[in-house]
Amino acid sequence: MPQTVSAHMMLTLDGFGTGLNQTRENPFGTINPRDLARWMFEDGANNADEVKAVTDYGAFIMGRNMFAAPGETVWEESWRGWWDENPPYHAPVFVLTHHAHDPIEMEGGTTFHFVTEGEAVALERARAAAGDRNVSIAGGVTTLRNYLNLGLVDTLHLKFVPLIAQDGERLWDGLNAKLETTGARHSRFATHVDYRMVK
Repeated sequence: MPQTVSAHMMLTLDGFGTGLNQTRENPFGTINPRDLARWMFEDGANNADEVKAVTDYGAFIMGRNMFAAPGETVWEESWRGWWDENPPYHAPVFVLTHHAHDPIEMEGGTTFHFVTEGEAVALERARAAAGDRNVSIAGGVTTLRNYLNLGLVDTLHLKFVPLIAQDGERLWDGLNAKLETTGARHSRFATHVDYRMVK
């Protein structure tokens, strides 16, 4: 089968993936990440397929703010991401940034590569690294919206959780891509909706 580019994201009912005032201590800002991910941590058995699908890729792409706190313009050499020494990706991860950085090799097969040449180059490198597996746009909100607007995503998997954020980073703001619903499933703490890009 041909290689595909997919994306997974958790959103509040009003469409926000992160809240205001993101910091190192609060990577989702004013949104509590435990509330956003209750479907994964408190009801994992009923969402096992969706949990597995999030990291079942040969390569990943993420924005700089998903790797480090927003507003930090100089790399802190000791910073190795929000995760422990064994991030969940277990594959190459390409981080979009304006600031060059040497690759960071972690346990479990995850290596963070830093791409300063933009979305198309990051995708080209991720496709090559993934081989015969698929590529995931891991986030955050702005990065996913940019890839959707560029028409570079094939399928989108959103998890809507029963929260109202009212402010923050909203996926729908500035989104020009056309999406078609292909499936939906409700669980205790989330409604999973699948889309395909209309190209």
